[in-house]
Amino acid sequence: SGNFTVESANDLALLLRAGALPAPLNVVEERSVGPSLGADSVEAGKKAALLALALILLAMPVMYARFGLYASIALVVNVVIIMGALSLLQATLTLPGIAGIVLTFGMAVDANVLIFERIREETSLGKTPRAAVEGGFENAFSTIMDSNITTLIAAFLLFYFGSGTVKGFAVTLSIGIVSSMF
Repeated sequence: SGNFTVESANDLALLLRAGALPAPLNVVEERSVGPSLGADSVEAGKKAALLALALILLAMPVMYARFGLYASIALVVNVVIIMGALSLLQATLTLPGIAGIVLTFGMAVDANVLIFERIREETSLGKTPRAAVEGGFENAFSTIMDSNITTLIAAFLLFYFGSGTVKGFAVTLSIGIVSSMF
């Protein structure tokens, strides 16, 4: 605005460099939460993740028959790999970690749906079952890899720039994405 004197500009610059501005802090509300609330939330998150996994395991074979059964088995193996990796890292499963695992479920199912729909397209073109499967995988591969690489880059950035809980999300998501690419 141009209404600063040299002295007031220097004072403001000093305040800005110090990181504290002369503004009052008014506490509107304060709460204390016991550790059991966090434990209850993690337990509810685990139950929700297991329910989501169960529904996916039931829906995939219904939608895609034998291929859906294979996808369900692969998803269970993926969960075992994730849990094994977290155990090796001696990581504690937190709500953000559960969210990373659930996102992994979604991405793995999405990849399977892409592959299965491509196989259907190849079959409708009159290809043999073997050629349809090969074509389905080949046509879906680049899309799935792009998605997984993009997600891994985002997870890396979240880990690098994030705080503790965000890092937990990034770690479980990364482990899940890498293990789902087997």
